[in-house]
Amino acid sequence: MIVLRSLIFNVVFFGGTTVFAIAMLPTLILPRRALVVSGKLWSRRVVAMLRLIVGMRVEIRGREHIPQGGALVAAKHQSALDTIVMPMILDDAACALKRELIFIPVYGWYLLKARQIVIDRSGRARALKRLVHDAAEAIAAGRPVVIFPQGTRVAPGEDRPYLPGLMAIYARLGQPVTPVAVSSGLFWGRRSFIKRPGTVVFEFLPPIPSDLGRAAFAEALETRIESATSALAREAESRAETGPFIG
Repeated sequence: MIVLRSLIFNVVFFGGTTVFAIAMLPTLILPRRALVVSGKLWSRRVVAMLRLIVGMRVEIRGREHIPQGGALVAAKHQSALDTIVMPMILDDAACALKRELIFIPVYGWYLLKARQIVIDRSGRARALKRLVHDAAEAIAAGRPVVIFPQGTRVAPGEDRPYLPGLMAIYARLGQPVTPVAVSSGLFWGRRSFIKRPGTVVFEFLPPIPSDLGRAAFAEALETRIESATSALAREAESRAETGPFIG
């Protein structure tokens, strides 16, 4: 049944997303807010389809820690689901993403219109400087900035270093950072056809204050995210599927 449900969901997801993307083309010439609203509608549709077809639910924890307006958010990244749910939780989020994505037809147009933060990973020092500039601009505009500090999707249990981009933003902008732990990779794996039933948790943790040194911040960030993510994985193995859900 998991394979059949995954097949149905993938057909609905890709087919429905294609239709939705075409239908929303007029938002490219409308005020940017129209695209932000339509993006949230698409995200909610995906979450609803996951619940109805796959039996996968999304639970948000630590709502009291969700920042409002301009802020820095550092989220664990395990699944494509993260990039669907985070903009649904945060209003008009500016997500840091790799430059290659903007060259995808139609999808790339939406990313540019939404003013996402594009990272040229081959640019090194120049790319880091641009990342800091774009993050500062988004925060000044009252938008939350979402950074995936490991730079890519990381499977549960896999060990990857935390990259210097967020550390540079933290040091230069003097902003507190809200860490986010996830369990998404346990249910929607990287490049995985299979989508598993269960409860995906996005847990917003208490913010890290803005006055730590770079080394202390880096240690606190990794410790908090990895500890909470490991706890979610252990919980997913043992707990009953109950709790407050969205979607």
